[in-house]
Amino acid sequence: MQAISLARIGMISCVALLLGSCGEGSGPAGSGFQSKYAVARNALETGDYARAKRSYQRLIAEAGPLVPRLQLEYAHAELRAGNYAAAAKIAGDLAQNQSGEARAVALAVQGTAQHELGLDLLARGEVEAGKAQLTQARAALSEVLKSKSDLDPLGSMAGRRASIEARLQKL
Repeated sequence: MQAISLARIGMISCVALLLGSCGEGSGPAGSGFQSKYAVARNALETGDYARAKRSYQRLIAEAGPLVPRLQLEYAHAELRAGNYAAAAKIAGDLAQNQSGEARAVALAVQGTAQHELGLDLLARGEVEAGKAQLTQARAALSEVLKSKSDLDPLGSMAGRRASIEARLQKL
């Protein structure tokens, strides 16, 4: 999860740079949008995931070119709230329409969510569904590690993938 945090920090910095470099007024660059973004971000960071999700949903409707970044943060709110299926879907849909680092970061969230979902399914005795989620998580994380290994400077994503591999071998 630490690698995702580092990647998220990079994405947040990009959003902050974009927001800060644009003029005041209406649209994503306006001070109203920045205030709403600050509310969403603060809610996410303080663990108020319900508020974060509501705030991100409203922001996405008016975010213009920032929509993918806000969708990623929304997926992260779902992940942190334990809504793994929703997080995996949002991040997976986002990854399909992105390339480069944006795709890799979305895949990292998707893979993490699918890993957690797979573990939950296995714990409930749903072996085939759990195995399918773990297999998809392994594929997502493998792509990230192959294409953007710099997103995992501390090896936590590689560790997650290894954990998935070990679990799949036992199934």
